[in-house]
Amino acid sequence: MHIPESLLIFRDEIDLHALRQAGYLTLTLVDHHVLPPSDAALEGAVAQVLDHRPIEQKRCPPCHVSVELVGSCTTLVTERILQGAPEILDWQTAALLHGTIILDCVNMDPNIGKATPKDKKYVEQLEALFPDLPERKDIFDSLQKAKFDVSGLTTEQMLRKDQKTITRQGHKVAISAIYVDLEAFLQRSGLIEDLRAYCQAHSYDALVAMTIVFNPHNEPVRQLAIFCPHAALRMTICGVLEHSQSPSLKLTPVPSSHPNLQAYLQGNTQVSRKKFLPLLQEALSAYFDSMTVPSGQPETRGVSREQMDKELDRAGTPLIPGLSQEEEDPPLPPTPMNSLVDECPLDQGLPKLSAEAIFEKCSQLSLSQSTSASLSKK
Repeated sequence: MHIPESLLIFRDEIDLHALRQAGYLTLTLVDHHVLPPSDAALEGAVAQVLDHRPIEQKRCPPCHVSVELVGSCTTLVTERILQGAPEILDWQTAALLHGTIILDCVNMDPNIGKATPKDKKYVEQLEALFPDLPERKDIFDSLQKAKFDVSGLTTEQMLRKDQKTITRQGHKVAISAIYVDLEAFLQRSGLIEDLRAYCQAHSYDALVAMTIVFNPHNEPVRQLAIFCPHAALRMTICGVLEHSQSPSLKLTPVPSSHPNLQAYLQGNTQVSRKKFLPLLQEALSAYFDSMTVPSGQPETRGVSREQMDKELDRAGTPLIPGLSQEEEDPPLPPTPMNSLVDECPLDQGLPKLSAEAIFEKCSQLSLSQSTSASLSKK
């Protein structure tokens, strides 16, 4: 798209709380519907939600919510534009929408099963409106290559690159998509120390790495690695995943040389992270239920009586020593990040932008587009 980096606006640059206090803020949540605890005060500014995953009713803001289980949330954005404001759709915007849907739906491959009829419908509509859009295979191969390029990344950057977080009763579990083969990931130098440091730095009680690569037939190969220094929580998570029937993951354990890490081959490759998250939520619920099992009652499957007694003794304390349960989630919503090479520019912190500065950036972008259009006509 050749958009200058100086015209990009990042979440860290905008003081949303100041805009909210000044009465200038209206939010639409796209591709997620739960604000992190640090942004709870912004809930009143959320006017609508557009998402493609099951809604957590207790945590969703009280506003207009539009949810449809399509393969790509960008499909729903495209539908909104075409039905409500088709005049804003130019080639550049269409290319962004088109490429994102194709990438999310794995080039619309019916064998993968991610694309729904609505995803296909709007890809075809965009192609009909803009016949000179790149060929599907070309754009998919290009974006897939960039997405899976982790060369030069540290383990921490690989984990942060595409991560979600779930929180229950002050305990947090991170789920990271890792775009390398499980064997290659497990053989990284100092991996266990890196995983431990990452969990401690972000107050994660457990970390699930979901590795994904594609075979020569463009079929996904999915594998799992569960790292958790706390035996009972790790066994509960593994037990729920191993015995799940809806969906069935068809897991095959992979030998691990470290007691705090359990790895699996995932036989059911159609279970993506979006479908995997409810299983982790179930595992956390099972873990907390095990903390309150009365004496003489059946124990949680996979957790011994001795381990249960230890858990009851430790109930109410952090799972990782030295970390507070009251510590908030990171200030950003748990949405995927762009590729990080060497150091992320956001690590050094960015100046806060005023509303006027944001409007100025938008004006610069519009001016840049107008200039490009004029030059192309000449």
